[in-house]
Amino acid sequence: MRLRFRRGMVRGLTLATALALPLAFTPQASAAAVDIPDVLANAVAHKIKGKNVKKHLDQFQAIATANGGNRAAGTPGYDASLTYVQNKLRKAGYRTSTTDVEFPVKWEEFSPSVLQQTAPEAKTYTNPTDFVTVHSSNGGDVTAQIQVVDAVIPVPPTPNTSTAGCEDADFAGFVPGRIALIQRGTCPFVDKATNAKEAGAAGVIFFNEGQPGRTDPLEFDIVEWRLGFPIVMASTAVGLDLADSPNTTVRLKVDAKTTVGQTRNLIADSRWGKSGEIVMAGAHLDSVSEGPGINDNGSGTAAVLETALKMAYVPTKYKLRFAFWGAEELGLLGSEQYVAGLSQAEKDKIRLYLNFDMVASPNDATFLYDGDDSDAEGAGPGPEGSAAIEKRLEAFYAKRGLPFEGTDFDGRSDYGPFIANGIPSGGIFTGAEDIKTAEQAAKFGGTAGVAFDPCYHAACDTIANISDAALERNSKAVAYTSAFFAFDLSTIPDRNAATTAKAKSAAVAPARHSHGDEAK
Repeated sequence: MRLRFRRGMVRGLTLATALALPLAFTPQASAAAVDIPDVLANAVAHKIKGKNVKKHLDQFQAIATANGGNRAAGTPGYDASLTYVQNKLRKAGYRTSTTDVEFPVKWEEFSPSVLQQTAPEAKTYTNPTDFVTVHSSNGGDVTAQIQVVDAVIPVPPTPNTSTAGCEDADFAGFVPGRIALIQRGTCPFVDKATNAKEAGAAGVIFFNEGQPGRTDPLEFDIVEWRLGFPIVMASTAVGLDLADSPNTTVRLKVDAKTTVGQTRNLIADSRWGKSGEIVMAGAHLDSVSEGPGINDNGSGTAAVLETALKMAYVPTKYKLRFAFWGAEELGLLGSEQYVAGLSQAEKDKIRLYLNFDMVASPNDATFLYDGDDSDAEGAGPGPEGSAAIEKRLEAFYAKRGLPFEGTDFDGRSDYGPFIANGIPSGGIFTGAEDIKTAEQAAKFGGTAGVAFDPCYHAACDTIANISDAALERNSKAVAYTSAFFAFDLSTIPDRNAATTAKAKSAAVAPARHSHGDEAK
C-alpha cells in the first residue's frame, strides 16, 4: 500500500508542529508563562475565514432552493444537507456515522375519548364539556384506580401555585398500574406526564388548577408521543370529583395514533486525542418547513463544519466530536434521542458540549450562555464546568475588544439534553425573535426596536438574512473554543456517575424548541 499525504494534512500538521515544538523545548520557567492551549486555539481561529464559512451557507441555500425552499427534517432538502456535510467531513478524514431520529408526522384521533367513573359510583363525563383529549396522547383503554398526585385542595387562590407532579418525589408511594390524577400548575404538562410514566402510571388525567379563568378543560398538545398511555385534560370540577374518594376507579379510553417519521443525526469523530475524553461541539442541521434556515441554523452548522475541516489534521490531546442534529425544530429530538441512547459510561466520556445555534443574525448581538448564572435569570447555572466555558468565550471576545452579554439556559436549543444529564455546556447565540433594545443597539450596533432576526422561522431566512461580520467573528470563536478545550480540560471536572447524578438533580430539563412557554 502506498503512503499518501493529503495537502490538507500536511498543512494541518505543519501548523500544529510549528506551534507546539518551539513551546515544547522552551525552558520550564518561561513556558509556564505561555498559555500553550490558548496559543494553539488562536492559531486555529486565525485560519477561519468568513468567506469560506459562507460557501457552506451558499450550498445550503442552493439545496433549499432545489428542494421546495426548505431543509426541514424528513425532507429531501435535509437529506441533501446531511450528505453535503458528511462528504466534506469524510474527505477531511473524519470517522462519520449517523444515528436514527424519530419524529411525529401526524397525530389523529379516530373517535371521541371516554372518561367514566366506575366506582364508588357509575358516572360518565361529557367530552368536551367535562374533559378533552390531550393532543399527542397515545391510544389506550384502561380501567384502574385513581391516585391523586400532590394536588393542592382546596384550590389555591393564586394561579400557578400547585407543583403537583413536577418532581419525582411527588410520586413517592405511587402504585404502578394506577391512573395518575394531576393538577395543573407550575411546570410543563410533559414533565408531569414523564414523571408519571417513570412511576408506572397506566394513564394520566390532568385537571385545571381552579382559579378564575383556569377551571375549564384545556386543549393542548403535550408534544411527547412516546409516553405509552392515554392522557386527557379535565375541568377543575371533574378533577375534584375524582379526587373526592380514596378508592375512585375510572375507565379512560383514547382512540388515537401518531404517525412517526425518521431522520438522522450526523456524528463525526476526529482521529486524534484520548477516546475516553471527548470535547463535543454541535449545531442543528434542520430548518423549519417555512424556509431555508440559513441563519437558523445554517450559520451554526457552517461554523462548526468549517471548524472541523480546519481541525482535521491538527493533533489534539482530547478527542473532538462534531454533531449535526436532526429534528431540532420539532423539539430538540435529534440531540435528545442521541443522549438518551448513550450508556452512562458513554455520557461520562463527554467532558463538555458546545452549542452553536444562530451565530449570524442580521441585527445581531453576542450572547454567551450564562454558565455561572451571574445574570441571576431563569434556569440557574449549568452543570459544574459550564462557568469555565463561559469565561473562556468571554476571554476570546474581551481580548478583541468585542462586547458580549449573557443569555439564560432556557432549554430552547440542543444543549438542553446535555445539561439535563449533567454535562457542562456553553456556546454562542446572536438572537432570534426578541427585540433589540436601545442599550443593546448602543453596545452592539444595529437597530433598536427591531428583532435580532426579523426573518426568524420565516421564508425570508435566506442567504440575504445574515450578518457577514457576525458570521466571521463568531465562527472564529467557535473554532477557538473547540480547539482550546481539545488541548486543555483542566477547568472542566472529571465526570462519573456520582457527579452526574448530583448535577442532574439541579439541571434545567430540556424544553421544546417552541420559543415560547409550553402549556402548563
